[in-house]
Amino acid sequence: MIDEATRWHRFAALLPPARAAEIVDCWDIGEQEAGLDRLVAGLLTHQVPVSETVRAEIAVTAEIWGVRTALAPGLARCLGEHHDDPGLRLTEHAATVPLSGSSLGTGTAPAGLLVVPWIACTRCGRVLARAHAQEPWGDLSYRARHYVLLLPGRSSTSTELYGPDSAWDALTELRMSCVDP
Repeated sequence: MIDEATRWHRFAALLPPARAAEIVDCWDIGEQEAGLDRLVAGLLTHQVPVSETVRAEIAVTAEIWGVRTALAPGLARCLGEHHDDPGLRLTEHAATVPLSGSSLGTGTAPAGLLVVPWIACTRCGRVLARAHAQEPWGDLSYRARHYVLLLPGRSSTSTELYGPDSAWDALTELRMSCVDP
């Protein structure tokens, strides 16, 4: 298992040394939100191609630090690597329509929540989704209430639920449990 500091240094290493040092400095002084913003800006400025898997990992890190919404448009504009990238892929787009949590048929926590497909495994088709409450004014809650692993078109027994602080656990399970169809 990779700890957060190691992951952070790995992200920084994508950039030229001077820019990478800024990202590491942000980590060291506890300014992770600013560091993530600088990371995505640096990837765009230096036109650094990133794999879909790295893009998904940055998205999860941004989710944990509360800046996913702000960084998603920039992250989507980052250059992709042009070779075949089996693994993870961000699936959420501005036009993504949330699913009713009760449509998952789990009979547990997603009922009453809206589920947004977020990251898909291109090998097995499983999807990591975020489950949000709907705010009185119609928007989704700022933070996910749960993370849900599901296999579209399969029974609810293939659905796994993770708590609001378990985004990395859910992503790790998505990767580790992948079985090519």
